[in-house]
Amino acid sequence: MALEIIVCIKPVPDPQYYDKVSIDPVTKIITRAGIPTIINPVDKNSIEAALRLKKLYGGNITVITMAPPNAVENLREALAMGADKAVLLSDRAFGGADTLATSYTLSKGIEKLGHFDVIFCGAESADGATAQVASQLGEWLNVPHLWNVFNIENQDEKTLRVKTKIENGSMEWKVKLPCLLGTSRDLNKPRFISAMGIIKAKNKPLQVWERKDLDAEDERLGLAGSPTKAGAVFTPDIKRKSEVLSGPADEIADKIIEKLRAAGVNIPVVDNACAIKGVSQ
Repeated sequence: MALEIIVCIKPVPDPQYYDKVSIDPVTKIITRAGIPTIINPVDKNSIEAALRLKKLYGGNITVITMAPPNAVENLREALAMGADKAVLLSDRAFGGADTLATSYTLSKGIEKLGHFDVIFCGAESADGATAQVASQLGEWLNVPHLWNVFNIENQDEKTLRVKTKIENGSMEWKVKLPCLLGTSRDLNKPRFISAMGIIKAKNKPLQVWERKDLDAEDERLGLAGSPTKAGAVFTPDIKRKSEVLSGPADEIADKIIEKLRAAGVNIPVVDNACAIKGVSQ
């Protein structure tokens, strides 16, 4: 039985550019313009899991994301790994979404795709790390869902045997399809992209759906559908007072000790003669 597999991915800021990420003090929205993005690392574990499941039973893998237009490059990378097609949900109406609005928008995109057997998504994202979207998406779609999956065994074409990590160990489940699985980094090792994969990705279908393409309620999208509201935004003062100490090394050491004691650090007084004598003994 061929499976219809969907993988949700999220473009996140490239860690090398984290110092460029800022927050708009008025809208309270993270400003990522001009910052390169990568596929959320654990989402690649989801893609790998989908590819292995497809190898066993055949079928199709669709990668979907809600993101700005430049996420096309991230979807092309997922296609190069081996996914069959991709969908980008991109519209200003989706902007400023928290996890609830994001999961709702993704659910509407998945409903438009039609029938599915398994949905994979990373357990959490590298930028927000809320670990909420997988479970919320499972609830919107009304399917069994498990989080922090680190092992998948193929029971049969309608059932999977799954292990999830918990605080003090693990749990084992039998889950019937259709289902949603939130993957952990320990699930597998994502494959490298081949040159042939990159070439094939250029000819694979990639669709962009806007607000008008989804059967969604406006009050559940973007900022309007986000109950999470940011509070005051401020930049902490991280300035440090500095002072240059000059002179011989022993005098500088004495000055440092004096300043530490003045700051409240308890440094005992040591008799140098005793200390030297004790060392020699």
